[in-house]
Amino acid sequence: MIPPRLIYKRGLLKILDQRVLPDKIKYARARTCRETAKHIKEMTLRGAPLIGCAAAYGYALSFSSQVPRTWRVLEKKLAKNALLLKKARPTAAALFYAVDRIHKKALDFIKPLKNAKPDSKNRSSLFSVIENEAHTIALEDKISTLKMAEFGASLLKKQTVVLTYCNAGALATMGIGTAIGAITMAAELGKIKQVYACETRPYLQGARLTMWELMKQSVPSILITDNMAGHIMKTCKVNAVIVGADSIASNGDTANKIGTYVAAVLAERHKIPFYVIAPSNTIDLELAGGNEIKIEERAPREVTMICGINIAPESANARHPAFDVTPASLITAIITEKGVIKPVNKTNILKNLNLSVL
Repeated sequence: MIPPRLIYKRGLLKILDQRVLPDKIKYARARTCRETAKHIKEMTLRGAPLIGCAAAYGYALSFSSQVPRTWRVLEKKLAKNALLLKKARPTAAALFYAVDRIHKKALDFIKPLKNAKPDSKNRSSLFSVIENEAHTIALEDKISTLKMAEFGASLLKKQTVVLTYCNAGALATMGIGTAIGAITMAAELGKIKQVYACETRPYLQGARLTMWELMKQSVPSILITDNMAGHIMKTCKVNAVIVGADSIASNGDTANKIGTYVAAVLAERHKIPFYVIAPSNTIDLELAGGNEIKIEERAPREVTMICGINIAPESANARHPAFDVTPASLITAIITEKGVIKPVNKTNILKNLNLSVL
C-alpha cells in the first residue's frame, strides 16, 4: 500500500515527505497557508494533481480562530494567500485550478454578507464551506485517476513493454495515479510484460518514487538512466511511452518534467506511441500553445548536488528548468478522465471537455 499523501484535520495538514522516500516514511506538517506554500515550493510533495489538492487544504488553513474586523479585511487576506499558493509552482495547472476554484467559493459566500458584520457563526460557516470544497477537490482527483487508468489501460495490448518518465503515480495524486495508474491497472489485467522507468534527473523521481510504487504493486520493472532511453526503445521492443503532465495548452502542447521532450522525440524516431495521461484540469484553454506555458526555473544546486553531496565543482554554473514542452505533433493521444483525445488538436480537446468548437 502507498501511504496517504495528505492527511487533513482542522488546523493541520500532514504531508508525506517525498524528498526522503523510499528510505523513510515521514510526514511534514503545515499549520498555515504560508507553510503549505513553502512545502509545495520545496517539493516536500510534488505531482500537479496532488499539489492542487494540498493547495486547497492550505487555503483552508488561511482561517485563524479570530473573527475578522470586516469582510474586506478577510477578502484581502484570502486573495494574498491565493497568490502565495499559486506562486509556489508556476507550471502546475492543477494548482491554479484548485486555488481559483476554492477562492471563488469563498468570495461567493462572502458576497451576500458584505453589509453584515462578521461574527463567529458566519465565520464558522465559511470555514466549513471551504473545508468541504477542499475535500471535494481531493475526492474528485481520486475518482478521476480511476477513470484515467481505465481509459489508459484499454489502449494497451497483452505483453506490452512500457517506458515511463518521472513519477505520475499514486504519489502524485490522491488516487492511484495518472500514467502509473494506467500501467498498474493494465498489469492487473495481465497486459504488462515489462516497465522501464527512467531515473529522472535531477530529482530522481523515477528512481526513488516510480520504482518504489511499481515494486510495491509487483509490476515487473527495470530502472534505467535517462540517457539509456533511446537504446532501450531500439533494442527492447518498447510498445508504448506513457507519461503525465503538469500543464497542457489548448492545442495539446504539453509541459512535463524536464526530459520528457527527449523521450517523445525518441519515441517518434522508433515509431512508438507516446501517451500523455492527465486530468482535464491540467488543460489551460487560455494558453494558445506551449510557448505560453511558464517554465519554472529551480535552484542550480539541485543539479550540482545529489542528497547534499556535490557532484560538480562548487563553483560550477548550472541551470535547472524543471519542465520542458512536448509539441502536440509528437503526442499520439492525451487521456483525461473524460476519455481519449486522438489525434491531439484543439478541436478534439474542446470535444473532450464538452465545449463548443470555436
